[in-house]
Amino acid sequence: MTLSQGRAPTTSETLTQIVTAPDLRRRVLVTLGLLLLIRLGAYIWIPGLDVSQLQNQLGGGQLIGLLSIFTGGAPGGVFSLGILPFINASIIMQLLTAALPSLETLQKDEGEAGRRRLAQITRYVALGWGSLQALVFSLYLRGFANGDLDGTVFIVSTGLALTTGAMVVMWISEIITENGIGNGASLVIFVNITASLPITLQNIIREAQTGKIFPIVVTVAVALSMVVAIVAVQEGSRRIPIVSARRQIGVVAVLPERQSYLPLKLISGGVMPIIFASAMLFLPATLANFTGNAALVNLATWLSPTFTVPGLPLSTGWVYGLTYFFLIFGFSFFYASLVVNPTDMALNLKRQGVAIPGVRPGSATATYLSGLINRLTLIGGSFLGLIAIIPNVVYSFTGTGVLQGLGATSLLILVGVAIETAKQLQTSVISQRYEGMVRQ
Repeated sequence: MTLSQGRAPTTSETLTQIVTAPDLRRRVLVTLGLLLLIRLGAYIWIPGLDVSQLQNQLGGGQLIGLLSIFTGGAPGGVFSLGILPFINASIIMQLLTAALPSLETLQKDEGEAGRRRLAQITRYVALGWGSLQALVFSLYLRGFANGDLDGTVFIVSTGLALTTGAMVVMWISEIITENGIGNGASLVIFVNITASLPITLQNIIREAQTGKIFPIVVTVAVALSMVVAIVAVQEGSRRIPIVSARRQIGVVAVLPERQSYLPLKLISGGVMPIIFASAMLFLPATLANFTGNAALVNLATWLSPTFTVPGLPLSTGWVYGLTYFFLIFGFSFFYASLVVNPTDMALNLKRQGVAIPGVRPGSATATYLSGLINRLTLIGGSFLGLIAIIPNVVYSFTGTGVLQGLGATSLLILVGVAIETAKQLQTSVISQRYEGMVRQ
């Protein structure tokens, strides 16, 4: 099949290249095989654990709802921690890189060698953080042991199994990144979320059989509208016009001014603000479960999605919804400040001889970009907050919680990873196209 030149590849061209191009086919097969291995490993149960009792006890708890995004809903398997320690380690390293000049130098000034060293440090942080999470989770799982093992032996063996499983998942995700398609960690989370979609569909069918047809239609329509809105906002960006100065080469040749644009995304932090906010909201409930402290139990009750203050004409979970919205809004600004640095951007533009029309290079450009980024983050953070609390609003009006089972975080990740993976495949197809042109 001859590929059309000068435009983005169509779906049929992409599928044809996946089948016919050996390198691209190998990358796709490696990715699919490793993702299948992770899904199978999620159901290798921890020895000595009463899995049925654990799953009945956890049910649809909030904490497990968050963990299911990263683990695929198998809390009794050796892959129960999933990619979560690596994600946490990456977040910790982003914070430390912004705070410690030595790490910032590794990232910015030492090229590929510095980035490899940062990646190695991130792995060690993931090992330490995963060991801590495994120990805490093992202490919790001890109450569900079947009695064949001593308590200390169970904690040690379970902790080692969970830590090893987390490291194996991290290793597989890195292999997918290097030898497969796209970002391995994102694809692991994507597959874990899609693994829970049949359960969501089963819940929809079960509620439809009870006669809740209209609420379910409304809920599904809202979910589809959320997907469209997420695609539009995640792909949305503000294009800042920039002009390159004239450059003279030799005595005669003069390169003319070149006009281009600097894209600034509407949501700089992606889904990270929602993940941060979710972790903060679930922290009181987690601590209350482990400590039994009365103040923490009371706080966790107020922050429950189903809590309603008696005597007040407010919808269910309004405290949870407002707190969730403002946490996401605040973390959006926090994460944008880590991802986008207006001062560095202005300095790079000045070094390259590029300027924004009507704005002086240097500090004036940094001030202009900072104000623009803040306005974009205001819009993007508000959007993320609204998307996150929509499932609870829909539940308050319809009384059906099928959208709560999917969640705004899951939708954002599903849409974002799907878009990014499609772009990766299109890039691979375009590279194959140009390789064909060179051979001709």
